[in-house]
Amino acid sequence: MLSVISDTTFVFVLIGVVAVLMASNRVRFDMVALFVVLALMLSGVLTVSEALSGFSNSVVIIVAGLLVVGEMLDRTGVARAVGDWILMKGGTSETKLLMLIMASAGMLGAAMSSTAVVAIFIPIVLRVAAQTGLSPSRMLLPMSFAALISGMMTLIATPPNLVVSAELVTHGFSPLGFFSFTVVGVGVLVVAIGYVLTIGRRLLPGEATAESRAPQGRSMEEIWHDFRVDRIHATVRISESSALASQTLAEAGLETQYGARILGIGRRESQREERTLLPPADFTLHAQDVLLLVADPTALERLCAEQGVEPSKHGVRDRQRLLWEMGAVTALIHPDSQLIGKSLRDVEFRSRYGIDVVGLRRSNEAVRDFEDLKLQTSDSLLGIGTWPRIQQLKGRNHDFVVLETPSEAQDIVPAYRRMPVALLILGIMIVLSVFDVVPLVAAVLMAAIAGVTTRCLTAEDAYRAIPWSSLILIAGMLPLADALESTGGTDLIVAALLTGIGDARPEVMFTVLFFLTAVLGLFLSNTASAVLVAPIAITAAASLGVSPYPFAIGVLIAASAAFVTPVSTPVVTLVVEPGRYRFIDFVRFGVPLLMLTYVTTLLLVPFVFPW
Repeated sequence: MLSVISDTTFVFVLIGVVAVLMASNRVRFDMVALFVVLALMLSGVLTVSEALSGFSNSVVIIVAGLLVVGEMLDRTGVARAVGDWILMKGGTSETKLLMLIMASAGMLGAAMSSTAVVAIFIPIVLRVAAQTGLSPSRMLLPMSFAALISGMMTLIATPPNLVVSAELVTHGFSPLGFFSFTVVGVGVLVVAIGYVLTIGRRLLPGEATAESRAPQGRSMEEIWHDFRVDRIHATVRISESSALASQTLAEAGLETQYGARILGIGRRESQREERTLLPPADFTLHAQDVLLLVADPTALERLCAEQGVEPSKHGVRDRQRLLWEMGAVTALIHPDSQLIGKSLRDVEFRSRYGIDVVGLRRSNEAVRDFEDLKLQTSDSLLGIGTWPRIQQLKGRNHDFVVLETPSEAQDIVPAYRRMPVALLILGIMIVLSVFDVVPLVAAVLMAAIAGVTTRCLTAEDAYRAIPWSSLILIAGMLPLADALESTGGTDLIVAALLTGIGDARPEVMFTVLFFLTAVLGLFLSNTASAVLVAPIAITAAASLGVSPYPFAIGVLIAASAAFVTPVSTPVVTLVVEPGRYRFIDFVRFGVPLLMLTYVTTLLLVPFVFPW
């Protein structure tokens, strides 16, 4: 008995030390987690295998897999599309953006894992912050809390909901329906959004703006004007009657006759548009081909009049996709370059390097008609080409000194053509997990592997997507919950809280059960909290002679209200690093939201489930 008490005391002291270390913000959270593992192992409270069990926990594997899925959605443009929609609707208004981000995360999380929602939304929020100059730390925390609240909306949204429903069945009651408590969850989400937009935003860390997060460097248009390129971008379509149809580019002579440089050709095949960038001279033109070119405005008009081509509308979406494939680069001619004394035409620059030079500066002055000009040391070239070709040019450091790539280079979506595949993989993962076809961990692993095998991302991209410090934090803290339960600490907490309640009013019992679940959730997982408190809630209802459903819903909601610490759930832990949050940030911002969640639940539950 003495040994048990000693172990229990040790675990409580360890919890206190961990809380102090995290609150001080002077020790990395992942180092604190490793300290917990060592303390439990060396003290003998847990065996070595038990202390290390967190590293083999399915939660850690699920989190890692979902982060890979999130990276897949980012690299294929899915996150970009959602971010563009949020930007289009929210503009640069922090108020609108917060509302849209929280509503989107809350609604999406009702149909899939809250952890998956956060993993998907982290790159979206970071991109929105970069595009607007707003601080990501003011958006990531509200987003993660909205994802937590999504667990309060449907039966399958989070494991504690299923735990509570199963406990009702065990005691002879009907299980909860899929949307039994959706009204309560939606009410909490609405209140949370209102809190963030009013009082809460004053408690969020960071300044309203974060200029350092804005894209650096000049845009492609600014560089274009700096070289004083007198040609314009244009798209034209070859008509059915045009003489250009069935001719090769060399035969068409568009560059020699009109000075038109063909950057790309779009052709619709099998309901899909195939684009060929910087096509070779032997490329054969077809009717209805769309040519992307740069040309002098006057020459462009003459081309349209004489060759049976007509201007084609180049939409914002088309321009964006083109920028994902093709960019610009400025480079100096190296003093030891083999190109010195030769012209661009002599060295067949476009064929040799896959870069089309559209501008040249010498002695800080833009030069016209430079194609036959002999290159000199420190001539500055403006080239256009595919991003891989631009990357290759950077490696030719004996011939060139790459000076600048445009700011658009920071926003490339390298695998956007695989977006339908990524969406299919995501959809299958959701269906498999929602209908419990396979375990969630298997569905997530299958999605992550499918993303790599279908070339939505590379294996290297997948490994880089995982913040290992976050995984160590999660894995290191999980054994603490096992230690609290195995040493009897959990039973002591529950017994102490229930001793003074007696035959209280339903509202009082509801309050105690709600905060008991929330407090346990500070140290245990939300699933473990629900497992411990759900049977207590149903038994308490029977002793008071009231329906067990209001108490069960109270436990269910409280289990998802893990707002107060960064280690209560992986949903919140994931945003610690990208948001650069401190422990106190969660306490300051989360405690008021927890109280508002309690009040909202207490007011709404009796209308849905009468006492």
